[in-house]
Amino acid sequence: MQACYRELHRYKYQLVKEYTIQTDLKPVKSIKRKLARFLSLSPEGVLSIGEHYAWDGPSGPTIDTKDFMRGSLVHDALYQLMRESILDHKRHRKRADEILREICRQDGMCAVRAWYVYHALRLFAGSCARPGKEKETDIICVP
Repeated sequence: MQACYRELHRYKYQLVKEYTIQTDLKPVKSIKRKLARFLSLSPEGVLSIGEHYAWDGPSGPTIDTKDFMRGSLVHDALYQLMRESILDHKRHRKRADEILREICRQDGMCAVRAWYVYHALRLFAGSCARPGKEKETDIICVP
């Protein structure tokens, strides 16, 4: 019997139980079957991020602090939905960036840092939300 696996290159964190949050973002189309295990977004804007979902945490020249983790989780999930064309990146990217800032502030991040994070995203993260950026990883089976 073969053991099959894939290498993970970009991820630092993995969710240990499902996380759900109400958003005001609505999907353009239904969740693709391959994402349904880890991400779902209802027509009412409820984002569910499944147990074992992996994400890279806060990106860029920053420090991974507790007041940044929940925001980075939700933001990474929303950007993934944009890359998968479930959310329109042109229509929803700005709001996804605002949601990250709002969550970080709720979790205790100072206003100056939240402002900096938001503006860095607006300037430098656009390509990360564009469809087609999501790379398929090779599945390796041994022996």
